[in-house]
Amino acid sequence: MRVAIIKYNAGNTQSVIFALNRLGIDPILTNDFEELKSADKVIFPGVGEASTTMTHLKNLKLDKLIPNLRQPVLGVCLGMQLMCKHSEEGNTDCLGIFDTQVKLFKSKVDKVPHMGWNDLVLSQNVLNKKIEDTHMYFVHSYYVPIIKETTATANYIHDFSASLQQDNFCAVQFHPEKSGKQGLQLLKNFIEL
Repeated sequence: MRVAIIKYNAGNTQSVIFALNRLGIDPILTNDFEELKSADKVIFPGVGEASTTMTHLKNLKLDKLIPNLRQPVLGVCLGMQLMCKHSEEGNTDCLGIFDTQVKLFKSKVDKVPHMGWNDLVLSQNVLNKKIEDTHMYFVHSYYVPIIKETTATANYIHDFSASLQQDNFCAVQFHPEKSGKQGLQLLKNFIEL
């Protein structure tokens, strides 16, 4: 099983590597096209800002590669947002895998960013099997609205998409690598797709 983590200016790659190591997987961290195309699974993590990150992806030509990958791909946090069509963060055109807009949380009462543990409402989905504790760890100021590809929701200020799935692309807004046993189970479910 070859698992590749996309190497770009993301800030949480080491946490993802450690989580996969706990599952007995030794992933590669790479931006090499052939390594990414030949991997069995690809993880697209992200902590950062949308416009800067998209510029970095374009410079590496990863913006053309990622939407054309054919194996299971998992976007995490900013990775999920960048899989969408457009983000309000920096008025950024993204990868367009999911045909939706990423929006900024707005509230005069609640703090933004949404940071900490939150419960999910799960739909029947291959990524959600055997997840009994739905408490996951979030850190984000922007969110994906609920769309037909939504496979889990959470609520902060209002309901939003906590996970998405379309064809071979899966994505989660929370950080499974920082969400304890239930996050590891989700990563295990992804690896077993």
